[in-house]
Amino acid sequence: MEVVLNGEPRRVPRGLDVTQLLAWLQIDESRVALELDRKIVRRSDWSTTPVEDGARIEIVWFVGGG
Repeated sequence: MEVVLNGEPRRVPRGLDVTQLLAWLQIDESRVALELDRKIVRRSDWSTTPVEDGARIEIVWFVGGG
């Protein structure tokens, strides 16, 4: 299926939840926040939140520094 990931079209497997999507993308889930269709998804809800065809996903990485 196709989603829009950080503004770019991207093909991903069907049937993933948010946690599985991050694993498939090889993203360390402890360092990101995620917005799905313009709504922030709580980390505690990632494993029960499905990613649907056409979803708009924004992933923001936490970066340390000064």
